[in-house]
Amino acid sequence: MKGFLPWLTVLAVVLLLSALRLRALATVVSVGWLAWCIWTWFRPARRGPRSG
Repeated sequence: MKGFLPWLTVLAVVLLLSALRLRALATVVSVGWLAWCIWTWFRPARRGPRSG
């Protein structure tokens, strides 16, 4: 459940913003979350000083 907490939080924020008719802001939050997820998935692994 702990791993789903950030996802559920973002989903709740997007739904709340959409319900408040702030759909542009909800879109920005959604796209920002998607960009962050892609960045953390595809970014090169950080290498320590001893790893060759």
